Amino acid sequence: MTSTADPLALAQALIRCESVTPTEGGALTLLEGILTAAGFECHRMTFSEPGYADVENLYARLGNTGPNLCFAGHTDVVPPGNLDAWTSPPFAAEIRNGVLYGRGAVDMKGEIACFIAAVHRYIARGATVPGSISLLITGDEEGDSVNGTVKVLDWLKARGEVLHDCVVGEPSSKNAVGDEIKVGRRGSLNGEIIVEGKQGHAAYPHKADNPVPKLARIIDRLSALKLDDGTAHFEPSHLTVTVISVPNTATNVIPGQARARFNIRYNDAHTRPRLEEQLRNVCAAAAAEVDARYSLTFSGTGDVFFTQPGPLLETMQVAVREITGKAPALSTAGGTSDARFIKDHCPVIELGLTNETIHQVDEHVAVDDLEILTSIYERFLELYFART
Repeated sequence: MTSTADPLALAQALIRCESVTPTEGGALTLLEGILTAAGFECHRMTFSEPGYADVENLYARLGNTGPNLCFAGHTDVVPPGNLDAWTSPPFAAEIRNGVLYGRGAVDMKGEIACFIAAVHRYIARGATVPGSISLLITGDEEGDSVNGTVKVLDWLKARGEVLHDCVVGEPSSKNAVGDEIKVGRRGSLNGEIIVEGKQGHAAYPHKADNPVPKLARIIDRLSALKLDDGTAHFEPSHLTVTVISVPNTATNVIPGQARARFNIRYNDAHTRPRLEEQLRNVCAAAAAEVDARYSLTFSGTGDVFFTQPGPLLETMQVAVREITGKAPALSTAGGTSDARFIKDHCPVIELGLTNETIHQVDEHVAVDDLEILTSIYERFLELYFART
């Protein structure tokens, strides 16, 4: 069995599991075996919802008293893309010149390996855990995020099981391991606009109703919208149009319908209900200018959050400073993560490897960085449970 004390060997074993979202690929089975052997009580659960793929998840806990310190992460990875573009196969976990290559090396099988190695080393020194250590590992963070973390959290709540603090192992670092800790995330909201028209011949536009320029007017008004100037903890919110499409490829046909999709990353100056209302008003005003018949729908899960300074954050700051010799910056930049669900249950922060190569061809991590992160996690465990 893979050594639980060696983050490199465990990271390699995990990378070799082809767990492209939402496929389990053997990654959760590997972790379940390792954690069970280490004394964790493991629960495998598969959640379903109509219209979405079934997703396997794992919750493992060592101990049955509080505080319950949870490490959250995901074993699913994004597709590798063009295999020929990779220097070595994406699931081979090859080491070259002190660097581990493979899909998921950074996002985020490497972090899972580091945390498990840190727990092993912490306990192997004879430390008594005055509480519990748990891992919440999902298989759909890179996918729809419907049948994963959010449903495991509901399952825990129904059991009366409490998480007191959580560290999410997302690759939060920028240039060096531990140089940034994520203490918040912007909210993410998706919108889709469908403008109805009347199909016709391009030579006879008066006999048709072209939805394209009407959609363009609505998009223009949305794109010009200034949402805010930023807040004390977050950069300005922004709206990005991501898709424009019509069900038509002919140049001499006016389409009968036009669609656009957009995404908004918003800060704590907004709540989702108020933001949706604002966008509806903008679209309605623009549609009235051009007499457009349209529909507007929203999707997306998780609202903006910010973790205030407290024992969890302060303990991690000390651990990073002791291991790296530098104080970490606090950041709220970047995309979304499953911390957006966890924040409703307990304080949550994110600390992981550097994010330079996530989702890229030849995703990789320095072997030395795995040891640094393991040391940070181990020192954090010491400091965290010394408080209890």
